[in-house]
Amino acid sequence: MPKQPALLRAGGNDKPKPVHTNGQGVKNAILSNLPRSERETLAALLTAVDLPMRTLLNEMGQPIKHAFFLNGGLASILNVMNDGKSVEVGLTGREGFVGLPLVVGFATSPTRVLMQVAGSGFRISAEDLKAALRSCPTLEKMLNRFAQELGIQATQVAACNRLHEVDARLARWLLMSQDRIGGDIVPLTQEFLAHMLGTRRASVTVAASILQKRGVITYKRGAVTVKNRRGLESAACECYGILTRQANAWENEIRSKNISAVRQ
Repeated sequence: MPKQPALLRAGGNDKPKPVHTNGQGVKNAILSNLPRSERETLAALLTAVDLPMRTLLNEMGQPIKHAFFLNGGLASILNVMNDGKSVEVGLTGREGFVGLPLVVGFATSPTRVLMQVAGSGFRISAEDLKAALRSCPTLEKMLNRFAQELGIQATQVAACNRLHEVDARLARWLLMSQDRIGGDIVPLTQEFLAHMLGTRRASVTVAASILQKRGVITYKRGAVTVKNRRGLESAACECYGILTRQANAWENEIRSKNISAVRQ
């Protein structure tokens, strides 16, 4: 596979932007579902940041200096081999969080996490997150829950990459990406998809051609447009349905608990 372009570093020099504790401007699902007291505790510790494409959030084997609550865009979680080749083992958007090892006391990242679709988020230092977890039990519970969700996603993606054809895997990936970024256009290149799906660019070309001939997508340089969402779901392997049902079940559980808390 061709060498990937240089990565951008998500450093600590961004100019602070206000974080509203009333939920205004906050699209991240974890932050939005916290009790007001915990949102107010976190507000003083968060910095709103822009996250351009190829921004490196965590590096494999390196200390985690910051964690991120994504507010938009798409981050890929990559397993990187000694020869530099990588394969995607998970992805997250505004439903999630980057920096989970910190929650269980680890200081380094077992994976590389980088932005594949530009977005924004809220950054918190590793030390501030550890301090916040001591006084924010709901946050800790939701991050542990999200860790379980990512674990299931990684397990399913591993099975998918081994057992299913590239066109079905591509359909699954496009659906998961569209769920997180919204809209009908998914910015990407064939080189990027080859790295994400752990296959050759030629295989991605064939897979995209199959989906395009079925009328479910159109592909132009640097972007895929989803033309027929229902058709794309039919073209995807069973893995998309399994992951979606699990995510929806957890979301409904969180919503029902929040409603109960309000009624009390």
